[in-house]
Amino acid sequence: MRSYGSYIAGDDVPAEKWIYCLRASALLDDVLPQLTLKRDLERGRRDDGADHPTVVARCALADEQVARRALAAAAKAAPVWGAFPLDVRIQVVHRLHEELKRRHDEVVSVLVDEGHPRSLAEWELAGCLQGTSPETVNLCLEQMHREYHDENRRLLVVRKPDGVVALSPPQNAAAVNSLLGAPAIAAGNALVVKAPRSTPYGVMFVLREIVAPILDELGAPPGTLNVVCGPPKRILAEWLDSPLVDDIFYFGSSELGIPLGEEAVRRGKKPVLELAGNDGCVVWRDADLDRAAEALTESFFGSGQICMVPNYVVAHPDIADRLLDRLISLVGKIRPGYPEDPDVVLSPVLKTDLFFQYLAQARQAGAQVLTGGHRMEIDGRVSETGLFLEPTVLRVDGLAGAREVWAVARETFFPLLPVVVAAPDREDRLLDDVITFVNDNDYSLRNSVWAAGEDTIAQFVARVHNGGLLKINDSHIGFVPYLSTHGGDGLTGGPFGESNYPMLRTSHLQGISIGRNIQPRQAAFASALRTGRSETPA
Repeated sequence: MRSYGSYIAGDDVPAEKWIYCLRASALLDDVLPQLTLKRDLERGRRDDGADHPTVVARCALADEQVARRALAAAAKAAPVWGAFPLDVRIQVVHRLHEELKRRHDEVVSVLVDEGHPRSLAEWELAGCLQGTSPETVNLCLEQMHREYHDENRRLLVVRKPDGVVALSPPQNAAAVNSLLGAPAIAAGNALVVKAPRSTPYGVMFVLREIVAPILDELGAPPGTLNVVCGPPKRILAEWLDSPLVDDIFYFGSSELGIPLGEEAVRRGKKPVLELAGNDGCVVWRDADLDRAAEALTESFFGSGQICMVPNYVVAHPDIADRLLDRLISLVGKIRPGYPEDPDVVLSPVLKTDLFFQYLAQARQAGAQVLTGGHRMEIDGRVSETGLFLEPTVLRVDGLAGAREVWAVARETFFPLLPVVVAAPDREDRLLDDVITFVNDNDYSLRNSVWAAGEDTIAQFVARVHNGGLLKINDSHIGFVPYLSTHGGDGLTGGPFGESNYPMLRTSHLQGISIGRNIQPRQAAFASALRTGRSETPA
């Protein structure tokens, strides 16, 4: 059993109360005895957690004083670390990339222990590796420091760190999203991370055992990284109240995140929001239907409990039936199982009541259930008490009233995929209607398109403005060089949202002019027009 105290200013701080983390497959095997063991350990009725092979870790539960100490440590470290040269700070991301590759299997095993199916744990880690890749890092570096010269000046356009960044990762993918704090550190910020009480183990592992040693190697001051686990409402309120916090980097629901962002702005803080996604995928008449159907099955990865999977499909009427046949055939092969099984992509679903509410509402709105719609056990048997849900596909006819179906209009965090079949009676305006439908989405994370015609692809590329990422003829959830893994506006990222490069989002632009032999009065009234000169890049 690993044991993690709160990590503050380079020290592990123990606690009177602990969160005990059990291997997910043990909970699937025998849920009630394992939950009893967890409860007894956390309430102090027993202290033999290390003797149980199903207990993989414990993490300290931070009280208010410890949470405040974390902010104070970060505030002390921020100006010191921010003054380090950029070429030193950027090594945080380069070294993290190296360590994630070297310790790939170890990180995946930790995620599997937390309940992530092995194939999805590897996908999550692939996102971390792409986000820390030389291509992505160099793209950010180009914007962190630009230098120009004119006859008497050295001119800099640079990004300076915001200061203290407080990061709250999501429960469903806490560990890998906590690593988005590493580029924020490279920007020169000090970081405070709140590990979720439901899944603190992975966060503590990657930050305490991978990122913290890298910072020590680089000579970063104590307090550059701080990690606590505690009640989310209390800690978020502390972050909003504290004058020491500059940015709040928050993952969560739009219902909570949008008001949080508004309050952060009122308090003079920058919100960086990663909220709900309601991703769309368009399949056009000339698409490769086999590949498109395969991509659509990504909707069911993690049982749909991932913000960046396809949440709705718009199918051209000419190919809709053939696409649905292929999709239903592939969906029939998706099965539940233990997270250690490399062929499993489904996870237990907690919000089953909401799933059945959405399913009933879809039927009332005229949607057809083509497959799925039931609970099931880990062996795939339909059961009213199963922890898993069958992958479920809906058919919704027509764009006009499609968003009256909740499953089309809102994020679903369960395995329910509506396929909207555009009406064939508007062929002359169908492309316009589909693009308008995609752009009218209140959410804005990812969109993808399957089409062959170059003119059609060009129309989507030029006219789709919704989403932080648009992918054409590609995996919807896959990660690619240079492009960010997260980000969007609307209900996904708020009014300031965009494709999210954390190094850039947690820093701000500053212009600097360094003069030589400048006569102030002459310089005040000089202009490029009068002098005939213009600045040129270095």
